[in-house]
Amino acid sequence: MKLFQIEEPDGSPVDPDAPGAAIGLDAGGGAAEVALSVGGNAVALADREGFEHELPVPPESASSAAWQEMFEGARVRAERALARPVTHAVVVLRRPPAAADAARLGEAAAAAGLAVLRFCGADELPAGEAPVLAAAMLAEDLAPRPRS
Repeated sequence: MKLFQIEEPDGSPVDPDAPGAAIGLDAGGGAAEVALSVGGNAVALADREGFEHELPVPPESASSAAWQEMFEGARVRAERALARPVTHAVVVLRRPPAAADAARLGEAAAAAGLAVLRFCGADELPAGEAPVLAAAMLAEDLAPRPRS
Protein backbone atom coordinates (compact mmCIF):
# COMPACT_ATOMS: atom_id res chain seq x y z
CA MET A 1 0.00 0.00 0.00
CA LYS A 2 1.29 3.46 -0.96
CA LEU A 3 0.54 6.56 1.04
CA PHE A 4 0.81 10.07 -0.31
CA GLN A 5 0.48 13.54 1.13
CA ILE A 6 -1.41 16.40 -0.46
CA GLU A 7 0.05 19.86 0.13
CA GLU A 8 -0.51 23.40 -1.03
CA PRO A 9 1.45 24.17 -4.22
CA ASP A 10 4.22 25.96 -2.34
CA GLY A 11 4.19 23.32 0.40
CA SER A 12 3.07 25.67 3.16
CA PRO A 13 -0.32 25.82 4.85
CA VAL A 14 -2.78 28.57 4.00
CA ASP A 15 -2.71 31.53 6.41
CA PRO A 16 -6.17 31.65 8.05
CA ASP A 17 -5.71 35.37 8.80
CA ALA A 18 -4.97 36.31 5.19
CA PRO A 19 -7.71 38.22 3.36
CA GLY A 20 -9.76 36.19 0.93
CA ALA A 21 -10.72 37.13 -2.60
CA ALA A 22 -12.55 40.37 -3.39
CA ILE A 23 -15.53 40.15 -5.72
CA GLY A 24 -17.77 42.49 -7.63
CA LEU A 25 -21.45 42.17 -6.81
CA ASP A 26 -24.11 43.79 -8.98
CA ALA A 27 -27.27 44.19 -6.91
CA GLY A 28 -28.77 46.79 -9.21
CA GLY A 29 -31.24 44.53 -10.98
CA GLY A 30 -33.71 41.81 -10.14
CA ALA A 31 -31.06 39.14 -9.57
CA ALA A 32 -27.56 39.65 -8.19
CA GLU A 33 -24.54 38.89 -10.35
CA VAL A 34 -21.06 38.03 -9.06
CA ALA A 35 -17.66 38.44 -10.75
CA LEU A 36 -13.95 38.23 -10.00
CA SER A 37 -11.08 40.11 -11.60
CA VAL A 38 -7.47 38.95 -11.80
CA GLY A 39 -4.95 41.22 -13.44
CA GLY A 40 -7.71 43.50 -14.69
CA ASN A 41 -9.51 40.65 -16.46
CA ALA A 42 -12.97 40.18 -14.99
CA VAL A 43 -15.20 37.17 -15.42
CA ALA A 44 -18.73 36.53 -14.17
CA LEU A 45 -19.10 33.62 -11.74
CA ALA A 46 -22.00 31.21 -12.03
CA ASP A 47 -23.26 28.25 -10.07
CA ARG A 48 -22.34 24.78 -11.28
CA GLU A 49 -24.85 23.05 -13.51
CA GLY A 50 -27.45 21.33 -11.39
CA PHE A 51 -26.68 23.54 -8.38
CA GLU A 52 -28.11 26.81 -9.68
CA HIS A 53 -29.37 29.14 -6.98
CA GLU A 54 -31.17 32.38 -7.75
CA LEU A 55 -29.95 35.48 -5.97
CA PRO A 56 -32.96 37.81 -5.93
CA VAL A 57 -32.11 41.37 -4.94
CA PRO A 58 -34.38 42.59 -2.16
CA PRO A 59 -35.95 46.05 -2.32
CA GLU A 60 -33.82 48.76 -0.70
CA SER A 61 -36.37 48.99 2.12
CA ALA A 62 -36.18 45.22 2.86
CA SER A 63 -34.98 43.93 6.19
CA SER A 64 -31.31 43.42 6.95
CA ALA A 65 -32.02 39.68 7.09
CA ALA A 66 -33.19 39.69 3.46
CA TRP A 67 -30.04 41.55 2.39
CA GLN A 68 -27.86 39.24 4.48
CA GLU A 69 -29.37 36.23 2.69
CA MET A 70 -28.53 37.76 -0.71
CA PHE A 71 -24.96 38.59 0.40
CA GLU A 72 -24.50 35.06 1.77
CA GLY A 73 -25.70 33.56 -1.51
CA ALA A 74 -23.27 35.72 -3.48
CA ARG A 75 -20.36 34.77 -1.20
CA VAL A 76 -21.20 31.06 -1.43
CA ARG A 77 -21.48 31.26 -5.23
CA ALA A 78 -18.06 32.88 -5.45
CA GLU A 79 -16.41 30.51 -2.97
CA ARG A 80 -17.75 27.46 -4.79
CA ALA A 81 -16.60 28.78 -8.16
CA LEU A 82 -13.16 29.81 -6.87
CA ALA A 83 -12.59 27.07 -4.28
CA ARG A 84 -11.18 29.68 -1.90
CA PRO A 85 -12.50 32.09 0.72
CA VAL A 86 -14.14 35.34 -0.34
CA THR A 87 -14.04 38.15 2.21
CA HIS A 88 -14.50 41.48 0.40
CA ALA A 89 -16.83 43.01 -2.18
CA VAL A 90 -17.61 46.11 -4.17
CA VAL A 91 -21.40 46.35 -4.35
CA VAL A 92 -23.23 48.06 -7.21
CA LEU A 93 -26.75 49.31 -6.53
CA ARG A 94 -29.21 51.16 -8.76
CA ARG A 95 -28.04 54.39 -7.14
CA PRO A 96 -25.55 55.16 -4.38
CA PRO A 97 -27.17 54.50 -0.98
CA ALA A 98 -27.76 57.19 1.64
CA ALA A 99 -25.41 56.97 4.63
CA ALA A 100 -27.96 55.21 6.84
CA ASP A 101 -28.78 52.66 4.13
CA ALA A 102 -25.08 52.08 3.42
CA ALA A 103 -24.48 51.39 7.12
CA ARG A 104 -27.43 48.96 7.29
CA LEU A 105 -26.38 47.14 4.11
CA GLY A 106 -22.76 47.06 5.27
CA GLU A 107 -23.85 45.39 8.52
CA ALA A 108 -25.89 42.83 6.57
CA ALA A 109 -22.87 42.10 4.36
CA ALA A 110 -20.60 41.78 7.40
CA ALA A 111 -23.05 39.34 8.99
CA ALA A 112 -22.78 37.32 5.74
CA GLY A 113 -18.97 37.33 5.96
CA LEU A 114 -18.27 40.11 3.45
CA ALA A 115 -16.53 43.40 4.12
CA VAL A 116 -17.83 46.00 1.69
CA LEU A 117 -14.98 47.90 0.08
CA ARG A 118 -17.34 50.35 -1.60
CA PHE A 119 -20.98 50.87 -2.51
CA CYS A 120 -21.56 52.60 -5.82
CA GLY A 121 -24.34 53.35 -8.24
CA ALA A 122 -24.25 51.85 -11.72
CA ASP A 123 -23.85 55.34 -13.18
CA GLU A 124 -20.54 55.77 -11.26
CA LEU A 125 -18.89 52.95 -13.23
CA PRO A 126 -17.33 53.18 -16.69
CA ALA A 127 -19.87 53.19 -19.52
CA GLY A 128 -19.82 50.24 -21.87
CA GLU A 129 -18.68 47.79 -19.20
CA ALA A 130 -21.09 45.41 -17.48
CA PRO A 131 -21.54 46.75 -13.92
CA VAL A 132 -20.60 43.43 -12.31
CA LEU A 133 -17.34 43.26 -14.28
CA ALA A 134 -16.46 46.89 -13.53
CA ALA A 135 -17.18 46.24 -9.84
CA ALA A 136 -14.91 43.18 -9.89
CA MET A 137 -12.05 45.23 -11.37
CA LEU A 138 -12.59 47.92 -8.74
CA ALA A 139 -12.67 45.25 -6.00
CA GLU A 140 -9.34 43.92 -7.23
CA ASP A 141 -7.85 47.41 -6.95
CA LEU A 142 -9.30 48.11 -3.48
CA ALA A 143 -8.74 44.67 -1.94
CA PRO A 144 -6.39 44.38 1.02
CA ARG A 145 -3.13 42.67 0.14
CA PRO A 146 -1.83 39.64 2.03
CA ARG A 147 1.01 40.40 4.44
CA SER A 148 4.42 39.21 3.30
